[in-house]
Amino acid sequence: MKYDVVIIGAGPAGIFTALELVRHGKNEKILMIEKGKPVDRRHCPKSETGKCMNCKPNCMITTGFSGAGAFSDGKLSLSCEVGGELPSLIGENFAQELIDYTDKIYLEFGADEHVEGLYEGEEVTEIRKRAIRAGLRLVNCPIRHLGTEKAQQLYLNIQNYLLDQGVEILFETECENIILDGDVCTGVRIRTRNGEQEIQGREIVIGTGRRGADWLEKVCAENGIAHRPGTVDIGVRVECRNEVMEIVNKVLYEGKLIGYPKPWKNKVRTFCQNPGGFVAQENYDNNLAVVNGHSFKELKSENTNLAILVSHNFTEPFNQPIAYAQKVGELTNMLGAGHILVQRYGDILDGKRTWQEELARSNVKPTLKDAVAGDITAAMPYRAMTNIIEFIRMLDQVVPGFASDETLLYSPELKFYSNKVRMDENLNTNIRGLHCLGDSSGWTRGLMMASAMGVLMGRKLMETKQEV
Repeated sequence: MKYDVVIIGAGPAGIFTALELVRHGKNEKILMIEKGKPVDRRHCPKSETGKCMNCKPNCMITTGFSGAGAFSDGKLSLSCEVGGELPSLIGENFAQELIDYTDKIYLEFGADEHVEGLYEGEEVTEIRKRAIRAGLRLVNCPIRHLGTEKAQQLYLNIQNYLLDQGVEILFETECENIILDGDVCTGVRIRTRNGEQEIQGREIVIGTGRRGADWLEKVCAENGIAHRPGTVDIGVRVECRNEVMEIVNKVLYEGKLIGYPKPWKNKVRTFCQNPGGFVAQENYDNNLAVVNGHSFKELKSENTNLAILVSHNFTEPFNQPIAYAQKVGELTNMLGAGHILVQRYGDILDGKRTWQEELARSNVKPTLKDAVAGDITAAMPYRAMTNIIEFIRMLDQVVPGFASDETLLYSPELKFYSNKVRMDENLNTNIRGLHCLGDSSGWTRGLMMASAMGVLMGRKLMETKQEV
């Protein structure tokens, strides 16, 4: 089986690579390989059972067409200041042009025309003043909110369009490894229900998302793909009442704040804010349960949740940041008997665990119903936990009441994109014919920047074919 382009992973990066090719290319034979299900067959059973069923072989939320991000909060960040380090590779102006272009494609396929976070007034000015006084930086970022449930229909529209245009998609199929002929990538080895198979391709594009970051790290090590350890984020998902976040939710929708708390001054940031949202559980291949947030267009809760993430950059001799983050998650899961742990902020300061009966009396009711009350500090590294506590104190100066005793902290929140693949501005690796995109490449973080990187990849592949 021979193809012009083989795309591993049907997340935003892979999807928009294929989209750009079929919209502007000529007679490209394209194959997408996805370990999960089609978007119309992705359904988390927890909505009926009330608890995580640990779906096998893959979690319905983290795998399948459109990837993990689309089934969480479904938000598109429309600023090149947010979403990773791709602008440092291709330039900020060009990155913003790609985002604007990609946004128009999302609109074509059914995205909501309304953009959050465009309001400029006294409230924003006051929030920024308080952030500056607290030692935090407020990042301006317009947000197009797809909505967790609306994103499914949008990506179904894209999936059907690609199929109608002749793109072949192999679902429930795993990529085992790439195939090399010297320093040239000539194809991939896949595993289906019927056994192993080799696929040949002129160009191989890997876009496996955060879900596949550890797999890509191993592929890089085995095949001599130039890479280095990057940043790994370890943190918590914080939940408080909507009333506390009322002004930020109203004028910013998502308040993106960055700080460097003492004493270590690691980068700490807010991420994925969900007004009226729901805390959710995701499962990875090794039965690792991690926490995330969902934000629906119609269904709303009484709470707002957001992530607080501490960036870890390791130096020699350590070169396994993904494994490190996984160990933190495994230890937390162990304490929660396989469930997400939740603890009240006040209990952390008092040096005690949280009990279920205490949660029942609190103003803040957990939206993740099967989270287990306990002590997240027993598993969280001291440095990360101290950074989180100090950052919450800083945030309380911006949003009074955020550091309430009843504010909930869920753990673990982990972001696996620490493997940084070396590429040039044309998205070429040191292996000819091989390209790595999206969050698994270490260059992007989030739906929009991964999608924009896919657009750029599609354009570069068309240029390569013309040269040939």
